[in-house]
Parts: sequence; C-alpha cells; structure tokens
Amino acid sequence: MGLCEQLGLASQPALIIDWDITPADTFGIFESWGGKVRVRNKRERYYYFYIDAWEAPAKVLLMERGIKYARVLAQVLAPQAMIDACVASQGKALLDKSYAVDAALKEWIVKEVLEPGDASKVVPVESNIPAEELATGLPGKDAALPAVTPIALRHAPAFIREEEVAGIVRSYNFFETQHNPTGTFAHSLIDNNDGLTVTERVSGVMWQRGGCDLTTHRHVAAYVQAQNAAAFAGHADWRLPTMEEALALLTPQQNAKGLHLHPCFSREQPFIFLADERKPGGYWFIDFKQGSVFWASGTIPGGFGRLCRTA
Repeated sequence: MGLCEQLGLASQPALIIDWDITPADTFGIFESWGGKVRVRNKRERYYYFYIDAWEAPAKVLLMERGIKYARVLAQVLAPQAMIDACVASQGKALLDKSYAVDAALKEWIVKEVLEPGDASKVVPVESNIPAEELATGLPGKDAALPAVTPIALRHAPAFIREEEVAGIVRSYNFFETQHNPTGTFAHSLIDNNDGLTVTERVSGVMWQRGGCDLTTHRHVAAYVQAQNAAAFAGHADWRLPTMEEALALLTPQQNAKGLHLHPCFSREQPFIFLADERKPGGYWFIDFKQGSVFWASGTIPGGFGRLCRTA
C-alpha cells in the first residue's frame, strides 16, 4: 500500500513534500493567511514534516496545510534518538515546541517512508474536524453603506487595574458578560475583499481575520514584527489591540462557532492577547468564547494572537 492510499489521499499519485517549509514559516504562510509567501488558491495543499515536542517523547508528524485548512495526517515512527538529537541541535525553536526536521531525519524519511517506504512506520492520525468556512457575508469596502458616527478608541498600550475594567466596558456600553451583559454597542464591519482582513467602521480599526496559534507573550510580539516585516495584507503597522478595540468586536450572541464574534473571524483564536498589561502584573486577554476580558500570565504558553491596525 502506498503512502497516499494509506492516508486516504488516493486521488494523488504521489505525495509531494515541501522540504523548505519549517514551523516558523507557518506564521507567514498559513497562520495569518498570507505573508512572505502568499497562498491564494484555497484548493492548494502543502505537505511537510516537522517535530512536535509539546509532549514527551517528541514525535515526527506529517502535516497537510492550505490557506484555510490544516490537519496532521500521520505520525512517523522515526528512531527516537534521531528525533531527540534533531531537537537538541536546534535549541529553543521559534514556536517553542515545534521543530524543523534536519538533514539526517530527512534522509531517513525519504529512505524508510517515501522510497517506497515501510507502511508500518507511518501511523495515520484521524481527524473529524471539518475545514472552517470563512466566507464573510459582509458588504465590500466599496459598497454604499449608511453613515456611522465614528469614535476614537485608545490604541496605545496601557497598564490597567482590575477595578478599572468595568468603567472601560461601560464607557462605550460594550457588551461584556461579566461587567455589562446588556451592553448594546453596535459595530459595523466591512470586507476588505483581500481574503485576509475586515474593517470595523465605527472605530476605524482594520482586523486580521485569522491570527497565530497558541504562544507566549514574547513570541506573539515576534509574530507582530514578522507580519509587519512581511507587509501582511499590504500594511506594515500591525499591532496588538487594546482592550477597548477588542471589546468593540464582541456580540451578545454566540455565533455557530461558539464565539461572541461575527463569523467572518476564524474560530482558531478563541482568546487573544491584548496590548495592555495588568497592574501590578500579568497580561490582559479577551475571551471570545466567554465574551469577557481576563488577565493571566503570558507564558507557557499564554494565548493566541489576532492583530489590528488603525485604518
């Protein structure tokens, strides 16, 4: 049995592995739906191997990815000593616990798995999670829309005490389950027709519809830098949102994805880092599942990332 048949990919005559993709590349290529290598065709699929070391022992996985799609296809039963040596040689990876395969592992995979390979060394990973539908259903940026009354929300980071949160929420009558569950702030979103972003008209803030995976505060800061260096969606002034900017997105009702958000946003970032820090310590987050803000440590790892900019 060939590898494609074994993994349920019988329509493909052979699996073409992209050996140039590394876990770090996924920030720019996939995690943010664009970046230094823009993927435009939603039918495209990319295959690569990487090491997942979030749990011991570390293991080699085969990933299938696309612009709006990702799944782990299989675990490859490579020699553990070889995997451990590969991890040790790379030190601390950009994504904490995700490592690229080195030349020795690549050679082993090609010989033992791909040419033609031993099927017993590949363990398929079943996933019943469907690909996410991300059509916005929003008017485009050139549509004729009713006027809105713009407001200027704070966009500079701040240190915020817990006792200040209620006042922030109520100052604009934002919906927030803990401090203002009857809030009626009405946002107005438009599709920027780039497949990557939407803009909230009332606050004048452009938002990334996707974002980055679970990570630490230090690495989400690196993610911001990477997106600006890559001019994500044509801009280089992306940042983390303030508490007010993020609250302006909340909706009283949960969408079909279980989030207090418009469904144009990906479900893959259920809670995100905010630009604000807690005084006396910690970082502020917004939880789209609970419809609330909270604080926690920004480590091990801390949260997901979704960027914004002043439009």
